[in-house]
Amino acid sequence: MMEIVKEMLSVVVPAYNEEAVLPEFHRRLALVFDTLADYDCEVVYVNDGSRDRTQFIIDRLAVADVRVASVDLSRNFGKEIAMTAGLDHARGDAVIVIDADLQDPPELIQELIKEWKSGCDVVYATRTVREGETWLKKATAAWFYRLIQQVSRVKIPANTGDFRLMSRRSVNALVALREQHRFMKGLFAWVGFPSKAVAYQRDPRFAGETKFNYWKLWNFALEGITSFTTAPLKAATYLGLCTSLFAFFYGAWIIFKTLIYGDIVRGYPTIMVTILFLGGMQLFFIGVIGEYVGRIFNETKARPLYFVQGYRPSIAARNRTPHKGVI
Repeated sequence: MMEIVKEMLSVVVPAYNEEAVLPEFHRRLALVFDTLADYDCEVVYVNDGSRDRTQFIIDRLAVADVRVASVDLSRNFGKEIAMTAGLDHARGDAVIVIDADLQDPPELIQELIKEWKSGCDVVYATRTVREGETWLKKATAAWFYRLIQQVSRVKIPANTGDFRLMSRRSVNALVALREQHRFMKGLFAWVGFPSKAVAYQRDPRFAGETKFNYWKLWNFALEGITSFTTAPLKAATYLGLCTSLFAFFYGAWIIFKTLIYGDIVRGYPTIMVTILFLGGMQLFFIGVIGEYVGRIFNETKARPLYFVQGYRPSIAARNRTPHKGVI
């Protein structure tokens, strides 16, 4: 009698110093897995160079639950790379990315699966409420999404993080992109495929502290803008053109006044302010150009995205052939 092979569901969880929350997160996720009897399930924990007992806890979870897979990176590479490592090692026909801090409820996975089975390749969770975040973080996030929607050719959904479900073909397309500077929210949108949003209320962190401060969020926003648009370079071109036109007409006006009225050319403070203003603008846009050149420099080295110092597949994954190819 021919054995029926179930579809497999993989959940990728990047973790950096999450010892305080991992046991509770896995307890809730395991309860969700228990309700999905029609699927083989696995959770791929990616330890992103944690300095606490995160890997020790993951190892304990793997001993107690055969559905646990562990990817232990050689150092801290950052969340975007850790997610990529998890996607590389996930074997599921559908793959879900979720944070371990329980701000994104694992119970929503059932709704994501429902929309996937209705024909969507990507089902992303959109926040209607963002508990546990300051008004400044909410405001800057709203400004960032509004800005990137205006300047990028790729439409990145607002109020949407990394929590989403992706079909196997969309995951294969995503892992084929091996760029060093990885703004995953943009890459998720760039690969395309039919998508749908599922609304939910985001909870505060269950335990531990956020790994993002405002400086890291600023650099994260800079990564997103420079990865998906050349608008800052175009702004430099247009601003330079407008400044040159203004200087030309203003210079013509000064010559006209001197020839007609015989005015003595005055205005040393004005000249200094103008020189300092133009010098500051030039240095600013040299820095903008430098950001793009620096990214070109990093990409041309073609270094591997990460190194793994330990990998333990789940029992369900050991019986599956690794997926290859883009589609």
